[in-house]
Amino acid sequence: MFRKVLIANRGEIALRVISACKEMGIRTVAVYSEADRNSLHVKFADEAICIGPAKSSESYLNVPAIISAAEITGAEAIHPGYGLLSENANFAEVCRVSNIKFIGPRPEVTRMMGEKSTARSTMKAAGVPILPGSDGILTDVDDALKTAKSIKYPVILKAVAGGGGRGMRIVRTPEELPDLYNAASTEALNAFSNGDLYMEKFIERPRHIEFQVLADEHGNVMSLGERECSIQRRHQKLIEEAPSLQVTPELRKKLGDTIEKSLKDIGYWNAGTIEFLMDEDGEIYFIEMNTRIQVEHCVTEMVTGVDLVKAQLRIAAGEKLSEIVPSVPEIRGHAIECRINAEHPEKFTPSPGKITVFNVPGGNGVRIDTAQYQEGVVPQYYDSMIGKLICHGKDREEAMAKTQRALSQFVIEGIFTTIPLHQRIFQDEDFQKGDFDTKFMERFLGK
Repeated sequence: MFRKVLIANRGEIALRVISACKEMGIRTVAVYSEADRNSLHVKFADEAICIGPAKSSESYLNVPAIISAAEITGAEAIHPGYGLLSENANFAEVCRVSNIKFIGPRPEVTRMMGEKSTARSTMKAAGVPILPGSDGILTDVDDALKTAKSIKYPVILKAVAGGGGRGMRIVRTPEELPDLYNAASTEALNAFSNGDLYMEKFIERPRHIEFQVLADEHGNVMSLGERECSIQRRHQKLIEEAPSLQVTPELRKKLGDTIEKSLKDIGYWNAGTIEFLMDEDGEIYFIEMNTRIQVEHCVTEMVTGVDLVKAQLRIAAGEKLSEIVPSVPEIRGHAIECRINAEHPEKFTPSPGKITVFNVPGGNGVRIDTAQYQEGVVPQYYDSMIGKLICHGKDREEAMAKTQRALSQFVIEGIFTTIPLHQRIFQDEDFQKGDFDTKFMERFLGK
C-alpha cells in the first residue's frame, strides 16, 4: 500500500479522499490555491503545498506545479478526484513518466473513452446497446444532414470532447441544422479546444441512468448496480438515487454482465461509470463513460456498503478485486443524494461569500460530505457545489422522509443555497411517485 498520496483536487472530494487515506494509515498531501488557503482539506492533510493563484488554470490545472509538489513531498501516488484533471489523459501520462501512480485508468483508455464517438463504437462492438447515430465524427454540415435523414428527426449534436451540456444542440428540422451545427461546433471549440461533433437520435423524455463499476489491474470487473440521475437542470445533476425504480433485477444483471465484458475487453481498471438514457418504452442506450469517481458515488456506497474511494486506492496499489469486494454486494434499501450549491434557489445565480451560520443535520442514515464550515468563505472562482446530503432508508419512502427532515435541519446563512429548491422538489407529487425524466425541472420550474 502507498505510504503517501497527493490529492490533486479541492473541496469536499479532496476531504473525502483524505478521510479514506487516514482510515487506511496513508499520509496525505493537499495542494491548494491562494483562495483555498483556509480550506478544510488543507487543514486535515498531513502536508499542504500552495500551487498557485486562485484561477484554476494557474493552480489546480497546473500540471508542473502538481507534479513538483508530489516530488518534493515524496508522494507515491496522485488521486485526481473528479473534475479538473481527473479525466486528463495527458496528466495521467505525465504521472507515469514521473514514476508516480495515477489513481485511475491507463491514459490510453482514458483517451479512448473520453472521445465520445470512439467510446460509442467501442461499446457497440462489445454488445452494449447504443443510440442510433453517426459512425464517428461528422465531417461537415452535409454529412450531418445525411445522417439526420437516415436516423430521423429529432436528433442531437454533441461535442466529441464535451461535457456539462456545452457543444450540444437539439435539431428538429433540416432547415435549422446548419446554424445549430455551426453554433455547437464553435461552442465546443471555445470550451474544449476541439470543435468536432457527432450525432445521436434524440429521445424526448429520457431517464438518465448510470452504472457504477470497479475493475482491478488483473482483468477483473464488477458492476455495483445503477443510479438514477434524471433530476437535472441544464444537464447538471441536482438529485441522484440508488437504485433506480425503472431498473428490474433482470435488467440490472443483464446490463451489468455486458458492461463487465466490455470493460475487460478494453483493459479498464479502477472506478468508472457507464451512463445510459432510457426511453419511454424502457429501452436503454449507452451515451458515455466517465473514467473517474463520480460526485454521486455516495449513494452507491450507501446501498452496497462498498467504500469506493478505498477501493480505488487498493486497486491502484495492485490488489485484486476479490480481496477488496469478495462478492457482488446485495442492494440494500434506498439512498438519495442532494447536491447543495451556493446559488440563488430561484435565479440560479452564483452566491459566493462568507458563511455566517452552518448547521448540518445528523441521525441514523444521514451523511454530509462537505468541506465548508461556519465563518468559511465560498470562493467565486470554482464550482458552486458546497456539499452533498445523502440519506439512506429501508425503501424510497423512508429515504425521502429522512431527506426532507434533514433538509429542514440543514441551515446555511450568509449566502444563498439550493436547500429551499430541494425542499420544494421533495414536496412535488410527481417526484414523490418517481414519475420524472430529464425534463422534470423544466416542467417543475414552470409550475
